[in-house]
Amino acid sequence: MPKLVMPKQEIQKLVMLRKTDEFSSVFSFKKRFSSIYLVTYYCPNALAQSRTGFVVAKKVAKLAVDRNYMRRVLRELCRQELHTLSNVDVVIQVQKPFKNSDFLLVKQELADLFAKIHKKTVTEQIINA
Repeated sequence: MPKLVMPKQEIQKLVMLRKTDEFSSVFSFKKRFSSIYLVTYYCPNALAQSRTGFVVAKKVAKLAVDRNYMRRVLRELCRQELHTLSNVDVVIQVQKPFKNSDFLLVKQELADLFAKIHKKTVTEQIINA
């Protein structure tokens, strides 16, 4: 019996913030929302898509394994939720470490934060138009 292989869905490199200048421009815009585990900074961009970047400091999690786990979880959640945003650069900063047992809480927090960002950017676009 042939094995069915599902196509792997990844976040494309085009939708990731990579350079220090890209992160700095989002932080300097000074728009943010926070929750228990996450802080999101956002800034409108001139591109046709949204981009994300992640910050997990050593202060939050000493072990690289834990920091990488949090980044992996956030990357996957952003892959699922990024379609709700349009033309926005978002930096997600972890302010409290989370484990596997907190996954659903983090998922709900990120969805709520993205909804707030979407609502705020839409109202700003209406005001500026």
